[in-house]
Amino acid sequence: MDTYSLLRGFADSWALLAMFLIFVGIIVWTFRPGSRAKHDDIARIPFRNDRLED
Repeated sequence: MDTYSLLRGFADSWALLAMFLIFVGIIVWTFRPGSRAKHDDIARIPFRNDRLED
């Protein structure tokens, strides 16, 4: 078996499964319970030093 076929078989099976599991893990980590306050704080970072000047 040549190297290309070996790597192609690996990419078609285990690498695809690993990428899918990483994707699902990131989604679960993002929407985990208790993370809303942290995400709200991070979302306000660009506006922390804004001051309305008349």
